[in-house]
Amino acid sequence: MHTTILITGATGTVGQEVVKHLAMLDSDVRIRAGVHSVIKGENLKRLPDVEIVEMDFEDQDSLHAAFTHVDKVFLITPFEEDQVQMAKTLVDEAKRTGVKHIVRLSALGADAEPGIQLGRWHREIEKYIEDSGISYTFLRPASFMQNFVTYSDKSIKEEGRFYQSKGEGKVAYIDTRDIAAVAVEALIGEGHEGKIYELTGPEALSNDDVAQIISEVTGKQVAYVDVPVQEAKLVMKEQGVPEKLADALVELDEVYKAGYSNEVNDEVQYVTGKKPHSFKQFVADYKECFV
Repeated sequence: MHTTILITGATGTVGQEVVKHLAMLDSDVRIRAGVHSVIKGENLKRLPDVEIVEMDFEDQDSLHAAFTHVDKVFLITPFEEDQVQMAKTLVDEAKRTGVKHIVRLSALGADAEPGIQLGRWHREIEKYIEDSGISYTFLRPASFMQNFVTYSDKSIKEEGRFYQSKGEGKVAYIDTRDIAAVAVEALIGEGHEGKIYELTGPEALSNDDVAQIISEVTGKQVAYVDVPVQEAKLVMKEQGVPEKLADALVELDEVYKAGYSNEVNDEVQYVTGKKPHSFKQFVADYKECFV
């Protein structure tokens, strides 16, 4: 009997990797990719056995259609002001339609006390899932390596620089392909119910380390420019980022700067049986994004 898995946020950095990993499996899994608009999901149509469904958080009918006959869900919500309510809406629909298991993409440090705002948002969602009665697995990854592609590729290409506010703090960056590998194992494997996996890469790096690795791998001299947090917040606001979200991102950078995200563990290898990608390998695989 087949298993239908819904991936919400399927066009996002992690979501699309989960769809790709599932599509490569030789198993009786039906993949349902939830997208905000069908146009954005065009690239996913090229993958075998992927069904694209449009999901509108304000349209109950679209959510019900997306969740109908779904067995398991990989739950991702966008980084928006109402992300907690969005997640609760999805969990409520999962409960109504009889979903058996939810794998939730959370964040490292979600259970820290008192923690930071971003962590508190994620923990509130986790608690809501726990209280729903649906079986769950929580993934709490460190900062993504792919963020250097998403947010810094243009300045690296054009200026040979990237701008952040992490000071000299080291971060155990993780490749989203490794997060996806853990997610897939949690979705189709056994024994992951009620588990929380804190996921890191194999090494903790400062942004000066990152700049050096990009320079070595690409042959292009790259430098890190440390930006004062308040200046970074001003730029975010000029770019239209809501103040509440800008404050949360500034607070996160302060955590990185203080070195609270520098611990490395072997959870990826424990779950998947494979070592996580190094940052050097990540840059080699995404080299065209930087030069």
